[in-house]
Parts: sequence; C-alpha cells; structure tokens
Amino acid sequence: MKNLILIITTLINFSCVNSQENKIDQNKIKEDLGKIINDISHNYTYLQEKKVDLNCIQEHYEKEIPNIKTEEEIVLFFEYLLDEFYDNHIILRTNRNSSFRLFAPIYITIDNGKPVVTNIWQTQIENPEHNLIGAEITQFNGIDFEQVIQDFPTHCNDKSFPETKEWIANKILAGRYNEPRVLSLKLANNRVIKYDLDNIKIKNNDSLLTSKTVNGIGVIRINNSLGNDNLVGEFDNVLNKLSSTKGLIIDLRNTIFGGDTYEARGIMSRFIKEPKPYQKHSYIAKSENNPDVERSWVEYVSPRLNQYEKPVVVLVGRWTGSMGEGLAIGFEGMERAEIVGSEMRRLAGEVYDFSFKYRNYGYKLSTTKLYHVNGTIREKYVPTNYVKQTTTEKDEILEKGIELINKITE
Repeated sequence: MKNLILIITTLINFSCVNSQENKIDQNKIKEDLGKIINDISHNYTYLQEKKVDLNCIQEHYEKEIPNIKTEEEIVLFFEYLLDEFYDNHIILRTNRNSSFRLFAPIYITIDNGKPVVTNIWQTQIENPEHNLIGAEITQFNGIDFEQVIQDFPTHCNDKSFPETKEWIANKILAGRYNEPRVLSLKLANNRVIKYDLDNIKIKNNDSLLTSKTVNGIGVIRINNSLGNDNLVGEFDNVLNKLSSTKGLIIDLRNTIFGGDTYEARGIMSRFIKEPKPYQKHSYIAKSENNPDVERSWVEYVSPRLNQYEKPVVVLVGRWTGSMGEGLAIGFEGMERAEIVGSEMRRLAGEVYDFSFKYRNYGYKLSTTKLYHVNGTIREKYVPTNYVKQTTTEKDEILEKGIELINKITE
C-alpha cells in the first residue's frame, strides 16, 4: 500500500513539474510580438502600400495574449498577424493542423462583388469532373461565403477593400488542414452543385522536369523544382537533346513554391550570347532620424555553354510563383521569349528569413521590391500574350504557345 501511495505521489509531482515546464509564458509571447512588429515596421517593403494600421495590430494582438493557452494557439496567433497584410509571400515558417494551407487548386476573383472561379490548375488536376470556370461560390461548408469572408480571423485590415477581399476569399479556399472544404457553386449554366475541394487529386511529379516534342517543338515542363540546384544540370541535358527542334516551350505553370536565382540564371544563361539584364531590385535604406534613401540595381545573366537560338515561349499561370515569376519576366526582359498565359501567383518582392526571440521557427518578410527591366513591378506583370481560361477540356495556354512558335517559324 505504501509503495502504491509512493508511486501515485511521484506521478502527481511529475505531472505538476511537466505542466509547469509546458506552461505558456505570456511575457515571452509579448516580447516576440514586439519583435515581429518591429521587423515589419523596419523591413517590410510593402508596409506603406498596405491598408493596414500597425497600431491596430499592436493593440489587438496584445489584448489576445492572455487568451493563449497552447503552443498551437501561439502559432495561429502569429499566423493570423501576418495574414493581416494579405500577402502570400510573407509567411510563418511552421504550421499546425488548424493552420491555413498556402494555396488551393482553383482561383477566384471578385466580379461585381461576387466570388467567381476564373482559374483552375488544370495541368496538375487529374480528370477534372466539372468545368468550374465562371462558377459563383455561394457557400463554404454550408455557410454563406460572404459571411465566411467577414469571419476570417483578421481584425485590422479592410475586408471590403477589393484586393484584401480577393486575397481572403482565396485563403478560405486554401482552407485549414483539419477542416473540410465543401463549396456550393452556381455554375455558368445556372446549375447548382456541391463541390468538395478535398476530392481533387493533384498529380505527383517526382522528376525535376519532364520533356516532350510536339510537331517539331520542344516542350520542357519544370515540376516545382526551381529550388533544387540539380535542376540546372538536368535542364542542360534535356535542352541539348532538343537542340534540333524548331522552337522551345518552357512551361512554368507548376512552380508554385518558387526557388532561387541560381536555377533561374542557370536556365536563362543557355539562351543568350552576351550578358543581359533580367530583373531590377529596389531596396529602401533606412537611417534613424534621417531620410530613407532608395538603393536599386539591375541583375544580369551571363551566357553559359552552347546557346539555344531558336524561338522560345514561356507558359505561366496562377500557380507560377516567386522565382517562376522572375524567370518569366527575365526571359521577356532579355528579349528571348514570348510570355503566354494568365496572371501569375503575384508573390511580391524578395523575401528573407527573420527569427523570433523565443520560438524555434521564424517568418519570411519581403524586404526588396522586384521589377521587370521595363519598370513594371513584378507582382503587377500581366503576360504580353494573355490567355483567359475558359475551359478545362483543352489546354488553351499550351495551344497558344504552339501557335506562336508556328507563326514565328513559318
């Protein structure tokens, strides 16, 4: 009996100690809140353009700290704070089951106040059942979609502002990892259907790239690998094999996570005979109690190995992200390709990693703006050969790319 009492007492003491070790330290959260707000105010290059009151964020999130009881709630606390800026390029470098995903396989725009499907990731969806283009979203998980937008967990941005509203609407479609995503849709033919986004099967592309030849035209598709250095050598090998084609299509519609300049410069370097400018950077240098001063520079690509000199077309879409976007505007800036497709993912600026004081994860902030060499800021770029998606029954963007090369080489 004494041994049983001793065991129970030991377990209780261990439980109390363990509970104290896992106790949420609200002072540390407050310090980390101050850290992220300070980093945003001094480093986030888009702060002045955003319709967000930083004082509101400071006040609101400080008031929320006493309500935080778990580590998961801490993650959501900082995740929601970054969501206030309706910017897909600034993110927390961790997530939990109740976090929002980063993107969805369909994209909606706000048309006359109504959320309408305008783009579908058809190159990555296996056997799409319905043509959802033009469909109006009326409900999400049985709740009026407008109400879901208003209930989105941000408090200091203007949810009626068109840019903010569209961002929130697409974030809702991305959805939380642990919740369903059932849409009520009014199709273009006025038919009303339920559509479960989680039933969509996304193709799994294990290879860095894939290639084929279509009527004498080479097609190279980058499989979301712009962050893998091995891509450059793989691209070299495939391009060499396609050297006798009459034209080349580079498909960037599956570069959702972007990458870095090593891969982009490695690819572009195979298409020029002399150094060419491909992107402009702009950074605001700050000095305490002194005026802000802009620092800007143009980045060049240098030629490498044998050059592919025939016509090139680059395909882009809503799932062309970050360095994929830089690669597209770079090809056009060097005057070495025609760009075909729709708006891209519009990930704004060049991001860098920042750290909390007390978390083992950090966050990404855009610190430098990026521009097409013609002066167009990257996230506002629209392809010169714009293709409005109207159906999923055929690949309209690829067809336009083939048509362009055939016209050039006639």
